[in-house]
Amino acid sequence: MIPALRRPGLLRDQPTGRLQRDENKLVSDSRFTQQELPACKPILTPQWVISLFTLVGIIFIPIGVASLLASNDVVEIVDRYETACVPPSMINDKVGYIQNPAISKTCSRMLKVPKDMDKPVYVYYQLDNFYQNHRRYVKSRNDKQLRDASKAYETSGCDPEKAAADGTPIVPCGLIAWSLFNDTYSFTHGNGESLTVNKKDISWKSDRDHKFGYDVYPKNFQSGALRGGGTLDPKKPLSKQEDLIVWMRTAALPTFRKLYGRIEVDLKKNEIITVMLENNYNTYSFGGKKKLVLSTSTWLGGKNNFLGIAYLSVGGLCFFLATAFSVVHLVQPRELGDPSLLSWNTNSGTH
Repeated sequence: MIPALRRPGLLRDQPTGRLQRDENKLVSDSRFTQQELPACKPILTPQWVISLFTLVGIIFIPIGVASLLASNDVVEIVDRYETACVPPSMINDKVGYIQNPAISKTCSRMLKVPKDMDKPVYVYYQLDNFYQNHRRYVKSRNDKQLRDASKAYETSGCDPEKAAADGTPIVPCGLIAWSLFNDTYSFTHGNGESLTVNKKDISWKSDRDHKFGYDVYPKNFQSGALRGGGTLDPKKPLSKQEDLIVWMRTAALPTFRKLYGRIEVDLKKNEIITVMLENNYNTYSFGGKKKLVLSTSTWLGGKNNFLGIAYLSVGGLCFFLATAFSVVHLVQPRELGDPSLLSWNTNSGTH
C-alpha cells in the first residue's frame, strides 16, 4: 500500500478570501498523482516527419486513383422533369396545375442509354431544395406507434398530423409520413417491351425488422382535406410498405436521392428507354426540383468523385510537404539537441 504523505495544501480563508496553507491535508505520493506513469513521448526528428508524410502520400494517392476510376465506371442517366411535364398553358401557374385533380399528371420521357449498363440498374428519385433535416420535420413522427400496434394512440410529437377529424389517431402519424413521395415510373424499351421495376428489399433490413411493425396497419392516413403526398395500402403492414420505409429515413442535406427500385436486365448503349411517369408530387410550392436517375454501381457504390478527389488532395499535399521539408533540411539543417537531457529522460525526482 502506498503511504499517504502529509503535504501542505491550500485553503481559502473565508473572511479575507485569501489562500492559506492547510498543514493537515494529505496528498497521495503515488506515481499516478505525481504524473510519473510511463508514457510515449516521441521526438519528431526531420527524418521521421519526412518519412511519415511520404508514407501517407504513398498510401492515399493510389486509393484516390482507384476511387476515381471506380466512380468513372458508373453509368448514370439523370433526367429533370418537373418543369418539362407541365402543360404549356400552365407554365406560369405550376402550383395551380399540380393542385388541380382534373388535369392529367401523366408525362412521357425518352432516355438514351449513353453506355452499356449492366444489371442491376438502380432507379432513384432525386429532390432538390427539400429540407428533410428541418428540426420540426424530423421530430414529427412517433417510433413507438410505427413499431407496435398496441401503441396506435401514441401520437406525441406528430403535430400537426396526429389525429383525424373524429379524434382517432392517424397511423402513421407525423409530417414525414404525410409528405410521402408519390410520383410513379414505368419503363419500356425496344419495341415496347416492358421493363419490370423490382421494389423488393429497397429499404434497410434493420428498418423493416425493428422500426416498422408487422402488425401495424395504416389507419386514417391522408384522410384529411389537405393531402401531403402518397397514400398507403391499408391491408399491408408498415413493414411491407417499403416506399414509406425508404422515405422515412430522412436525408441530411436538401438535395438527396432515394431508391425507387431496381431494373434487373442489362441496358445496351444507344438504347431508347421510354418512361411513363405520374407527376403527382408538389415541389412547385417551395421551388424544388425533381429528377429521375438510372444508375449502375461498383464496389465503391454509386457515382461520387468527392472521395477520390479528397484522397488525391491529401496525398498530394503530403508529398508536397515531404519534398519541402527535405529541401529545407538539406539546405539549412538544424542540429538536434541531446534527447537524454529532456526532463522525462532524467532520473531527477524534481518536476
